[in-house]
Amino acid sequence: MMQRSSDLGPEDAIYRKIARRIVPFLFMCYVVNFIDRVNIGFAKLQFLQDLKLDDAVFGLAAGMFFVGYLVFELPSNLLLEKVGVRKTLLRIMVLWGSLTVLLMFVKSANMLYLLRFLLGAAEAGFFPGIILYLTYWFPDRQRGRITSLFIMAVPLAGIIGGPLSGWIMVHFHDTLGLRGWQWLFLIEGVPAIALGIMALLYLDDRPANADWLTDAEKAHVSAALDEDRKQRGVHHVPPARLADVLRNPRIYLLSAIYFCVFMGLNAIGFWIPTLLRHVGVQQLGHIGWLSGGISVCTAIGIVAIGHSSDRRAERRWHVAGCGFAVAGSFLLLPLAAHSVPFTVALLVIASICIYATLSIFWTIPTAYLDGGAAAAGIATITAIGAIGGAVSPSLIGMLKTQTGSVYAGFAVVAVLLIAGMIALLWAVPAPQSKALGAVRAAVSKS
Repeated sequence: MMQRSSDLGPEDAIYRKIARRIVPFLFMCYVVNFIDRVNIGFAKLQFLQDLKLDDAVFGLAAGMFFVGYLVFELPSNLLLEKVGVRKTLLRIMVLWGSLTVLLMFVKSANMLYLLRFLLGAAEAGFFPGIILYLTYWFPDRQRGRITSLFIMAVPLAGIIGGPLSGWIMVHFHDTLGLRGWQWLFLIEGVPAIALGIMALLYLDDRPANADWLTDAEKAHVSAALDEDRKQRGVHHVPPARLADVLRNPRIYLLSAIYFCVFMGLNAIGFWIPTLLRHVGVQQLGHIGWLSGGISVCTAIGIVAIGHSSDRRAERRWHVAGCGFAVAGSFLLLPLAAHSVPFTVALLVIASICIYATLSIFWTIPTAYLDGGAAAAGIATITAIGAIGGAVSPSLIGMLKTQTGSVYAGFAVVAVLLIAGMIALLWAVPAPQSKALGAVRAAVSKS
């Protein structure tokens, strides 16, 4: 059982204080990040016709984001380790907001590909940088819950972004001579620029720099993180040369697993509007509200699953079980082709489970890595996973154009997810769960 607030006393108060200070702001940044990343899925419902493009072009454009992400991921995260999160978020968010706005001027497929590539390059380092940043503040035993709270930004982005995108495209269409999709990129790109400037002014790079923590609180956080390093024992990868980290086979096995997870994540992220239209939901406003409803369910589900993982100090089966559920939902989608409620139910299950998989997955590599090793390892895993981000929407778009069915690509993604979850169960040994259990037991005795 997870300790109650009254049992944990001062320690619980410290981490609540830290969480209240940094998590809401990071949460807002990630909401805007994800809206700007996937709003092309809504924009395509108008711009494909305006620009005379097809689903294969859309899929490739969606995937080009992750090509840029892949190329610049590792250097961006290593730079964060050197210059700090404040300057890193300023650079990333101002650039991605500006590039999102520039998407309103797209006139051709090649221009769309270029801007999506540059958008990925600009955003590179954001998500793994935040995951790394959280390891500076929270010990292993806290990260499942905190990461789940952070990942909740994704469904909230859907709750806000779905209805907002539909509303913008309907109500701003042809205002001042601009199409609805052009207004979408303009209105949704500006907040990132503002938040990037705020990050420089609001955040602290490390607990030692936080004047809102007392010296005793800073010492407690430092001691808890040191204790984590001792508990990891043989599984710990010490801070080392970049070459040593990149030669670690476990990094690449985790990267391959994350590749499969990211395939599923982007199948959901970019294609929900198309799936809803495919089963008969034609109005943009209705698509937006249904997408928002799916995201509400997702927000509730990932917190519950993250809490279960922390309470049981168990990671492998929570990740794998969710991954198998996503694959099963994808394989059942063709049976729901003529039913809006059945399709929505399957998308709810898939959405909850893929984001729960994502959030809990990150507790595994961060339990093995810290310091420079964490910066390089997390960035490497995310960069290789980004290949899955590029492949997934491109594959689904290509197969839809060739076969006429959106479901063929989802079946391929389902098979890869199953393979990835089997690899996870084999790759992450029981001692990792035991190490987490030892930390939990130590807390219970304190």
